[in-house]
Amino acid sequence: MNLVIQREYLALACYEEINPKLQKQHSFELHMTKNLISLDSSQINECIEQKSLKIGVIGIGRIGLPTALCFANANFQTIGIDINEKLVDMINSGNYPLKDEPEFDKIFESVISKKIFSATTNISEAIPNCDIILLSLPTPMDNQNVPDYHALLSVGKSLNGLLSDGQIVIVESTVEPGFIENELLDTIEGPTKTLTSGKDFHLAVCPETANPGEIMSDFKKLPRLVGSIDEKISPIVSSLYTAVFGVELIPMPNCKTANAVKLTTNVFRDINIAFVNELALLFEKLGIDTYTVIDAAKRKYNFQPHIPGPGVGGPCLPVNSYQYLNSSKKIDPNFLKIVQDARKINESMPNHVINLLIDAFSESNKSLENSTIALLGISYKPNVHDIQIAPSEEIIKLLNKKNVKLKIFDPFFINENVFGYDTENSINNVLNDADAVILVTAHNEFNDLNLELISENMNTPIFIDCTGSVEPKIAKSKGLIFRGIGRGNDF
Repeated sequence: MNLVIQREYLALACYEEINPKLQKQHSFELHMTKNLISLDSSQINECIEQKSLKIGVIGIGRIGLPTALCFANANFQTIGIDINEKLVDMINSGNYPLKDEPEFDKIFESVISKKIFSATTNISEAIPNCDIILLSLPTPMDNQNVPDYHALLSVGKSLNGLLSDGQIVIVESTVEPGFIENELLDTIEGPTKTLTSGKDFHLAVCPETANPGEIMSDFKKLPRLVGSIDEKISPIVSSLYTAVFGVELIPMPNCKTANAVKLTTNVFRDINIAFVNELALLFEKLGIDTYTVIDAAKRKYNFQPHIPGPGVGGPCLPVNSYQYLNSSKKIDPNFLKIVQDARKINESMPNHVINLLIDAFSESNKSLENSTIALLGISYKPNVHDIQIAPSEEIIKLLNKKNVKLKIFDPFFINENVFGYDTENSINNVLNDADAVILVTAHNEFNDLNLELISENMNTPIFIDCTGSVEPKIAKSKGLIFRGIGRGNDF
């Protein structure tokens, strides 16, 4: 399956060089940038303590905006830079765009009212006035599952004409090991080396570690990694991030090691989810409940529980696995076979969802063709407005081949057109006259579904649970023909 990120306006689609005619005007106060590497530690600490550094964040989407707000909330003058005019207008008009990201709305209101944070599309005026530049840009995949670093490289090309006097560039975007030291560094320095790393600018990394929907919580508790081209820069970055986030900064020997740590933590999850997904397929045949197994296994001190599901989505885990695979194939295509197999397993799970549906229709003695299927949830994970690489997209594609009528309800996508379908505005609208329900995403709103009412309102009481949220015995007692990922049929 080719995985192409579905980008919404909060995730930058492609960071092209900005046309000055399209740039939103912004009132820039002239700021004398500081060459921090030329200062001693006490002077650097004074700059941080007195909040005299100006911060620029390029890419103010899902992660970049919360990051910028944290710097502004720590009283650093902060400017967000983005090519998305709609997003920039929303921010400057005081309209907080991340409605599904808790706690940042109040910070947003505060820093906007204090005029300590604003946004612009004018990169050429913003960057020369910043001491620290953070890059929080998307690193998606193309339709061949090859990592696409165009956004970072395009910005790097722009920075070549804008940096001077030792400004520090910190990359928060997730990239494969070696990309910073090679492609990005060369791009910023320029083809004729008009800039010199370590003199005209300094390059460091501090990979973001936040989970969408839980960003504030993660910002407050998760340690951060820091690495740099020039080892003298890492302590400066650590001091700055400690002042803003108050978490442990773990020094890495270089940028590629920091990026390897970030990828390893996420690919570890992708692999383990694949393991549990394959166990789920086995346990269904053996009549064993996967969730009972996991619940008991997690009581052993060194077992880390993962749960099965309809696939692995989002802008992180699938992409990160392919980033590692992209690195490994340059050396030996036989490296990381376990990652290759994990991707195949996780990408096959939507097909299994359809097989469960077909099996349930067989029990009902009705035909799947020309039936009405209700999908509950399309986000790639619970409680977020995000469909990047969502398993629901592949499930919908497969259902389209079965000649069925689809009705979709997701509380985070009310009356929107998603994947070619107009979503419903209530759960009742999708359930009425449905022949089957597929619970794809475990949003909180679906925690206490009235299974008896669902059964009564459906033409055919078929219920497919991809989330582990519904107890099979209870579903069956309410008259539902039930199938669930990893649920053995002995119930």
